[in-house]
Amino acid sequence: MIAYRQVGESFIVARHQPALLLDYARSQDLGGEQLLRGTGLPDDDPPAAHVLLAPQQYLQLLANVMRGLASSDTSFMLGQQMLPGHYGALSHALLQAQNLRQALDILCAGHARLCPLLTPRWREEGTQGGPHGSMAVLYWTDSFGAPSQLPALVEMHMTAVTAMCRWLGGERLPWRYCINRSAPAHVEQHQAHLGSDLRFNCQFDAMLIDPLWLDRPWPRGNALAAATALQDVAGEAPALVPSLLTALYDYLLDNIRLGPTLEGSAAAFGVSPATFKRHLARHGSHFQAELDQVRAHVAIHLFQVRGYDNEAVAQYLGFHDATNFRRSFKRWTGLVPSLLRDALLRG
Repeated sequence: MIAYRQVGESFIVARHQPALLLDYARSQDLGGEQLLRGTGLPDDDPPAAHVLLAPQQYLQLLANVMRGLASSDTSFMLGQQMLPGHYGALSHALLQAQNLRQALDILCAGHARLCPLLTPRWREEGTQGGPHGSMAVLYWTDSFGAPSQLPALVEMHMTAVTAMCRWLGGERLPWRYCINRSAPAHVEQHQAHLGSDLRFNCQFDAMLIDPLWLDRPWPRGNALAAATALQDVAGEAPALVPSLLTALYDYLLDNIRLGPTLEGSAAAFGVSPATFKRHLARHGSHFQAELDQVRAHVAIHLFQVRGYDNEAVAQYLGFHDATNFRRSFKRWTGLVPSLLRDALLRG
């Protein structure tokens, strides 16, 4: 049975990421009831060591901070402080990472502690010199159902990874950024904190980099210290259970060619279909939406990396013909596949 956490489950240590939000908000003269409304947090500074928050409480705190400060740079400034953080053995392992590859492995394996509201996934794709080149892709998905706050969360997390890599690697890495929203009226903050290689109106939120950077040694890296820290991480396993949406995404991705169903997925999670639907509804989602997201991401991957055409993608995903696939793809993304392929090739 697949283990998972739900949006109302208290597991986020208030002295970790929530404390960063509180500290930054108070440094900007935001405090009191306006800051803590709906969070269940007492007005302690810092929060007591035993206090745990549910994701919905952390999301409420973030909403209070964003609304109270009403500044275009808030999410970026919060991201600057986020990683490696002071979150136990995982943060220490990040500090000792020998290269970008190891840092991304640690980030993704420990995301439930290091970045509980978004789930990072990374993969190395393509072959050097091939028709579509090669790239390393770090992309983000919503962990607990926060669509209205996704823009701020994505800005925070992309900034966090960018800043961490610049500090630990000793230089600014040439990331490219794909952002699943329309371009804001002013992109100065994005450019200042992320760089100029930005693409908006993408179908997912991702950071891309040439794989040559993955194994470039980092000056702060320490093989022995990193290995020791990763051994200590094993003791934190109970805290690293993924969210329901994260676990479902992974399950659907692993089984996408088998035609996953609500009934089969519910069985894998050890609940009835009716209970599974209720769980997803608490996260503001439903099974078809989650399945469509994974199908869209797989289709984009096949277009971008393998150079598949409509017929090949339709066959891979189990559609009867390319016409049905094109119709479904437009429903998932708002684009017909040919328009998306053209955009990917231009990128």
